[in-house]
Amino acid sequence: MTPLPKKSSTAGKRKLGLAGKLEQTGSHSCRAKYVLRLYVSGSTLKSALAVENIKRICEQHLKNRYDLEVIDIYQQPNLARDEQIVVVPTLIKRLPPPLRRLIGDLSNLRKVLFGLDLGMRE
Repeated sequence: MTPLPKKSSTAGKRKLGLAGKLEQTGSHSCRAKYVLRLYVSGSTLKSALAVENIKRICEQHLKNRYDLEVIDIYQQPNLARDEQIVVVPTLIKRLPPPLRRLIGDLSNLRKVLFGLDLGMRE
């Protein structure tokens, strides 16, 4: 009687990525989908600037691979409370991990790209 082949598990194994490079299973690649939430307060100048800046950054650096939700804390205060938002504008990067929070009008491109794991540390 011949033994049945063992079932293999892919957990913790490496897989061949683009260009034949090895990559860890579960690691996020440069093509990962980004899930972002921007908390703003009404139509203030700083909030409007943050919305404009993050939309521009997403279109330039995350084209077709991001979901951006803009939440006005005056219209949806329960969402701000649930996320423990104390300062606005605040951008929360939910995916890919790790979760990150960026505060301010998002005008410093290098800091925003670094916060989104898209840029190098200075």
